[in-house]
Order: sequence, then C-alpha cells, then structure tokens
Amino acid sequence: MEQEKPLTSNMALFGNVYKVLFRRTSTFAITIMVGAVVFERVFDQAGDALFEELNRGKLWKHIKHNYESKDE
Repeated sequence: MEQEKPLTSNMALFGNVYKVLFRRTSTFAITIMVGAVVFERVFDQAGDALFEELNRGKLWKHIKHNYESKDE
C-alpha cells in the first residue's frame, strides 16, 4: 500500500506534463524544437569543456604567454 502513493503522484505529474506539453500538436512540436535547441547547447558546452580538460596546457590560450613579448 505504501508504494502506490509515489506511483500515483508520478502518474499525476506525468498527466499534468501531458496536458500542458503534449496534448496539442502545436505545443508538442514547440516542445520538441525547444528541447532540441536546449539539448544542442548543453551537448556543445559539455563537449567543449571535455575537449579543454583533455587538452589542458596544450591549447594556444594556455601557452600564449610563453611566446608573446611585452613590447610597449
């Protein structure tokens, strides 16, 4: 009996999400487009962070102080 309560609250949450985002075709399409844009931004940022972490000390922005002169 105790496990039914979280299940019903999850079902209520999914029901509300369905009513708000997926019930109409227009809101479903907008949800998919916004989700794709957000996913692309997060994936791109994570990829850049991983690349910079794996190449720390090898990128120009990390070593340019070794090659720039301080002529003024």
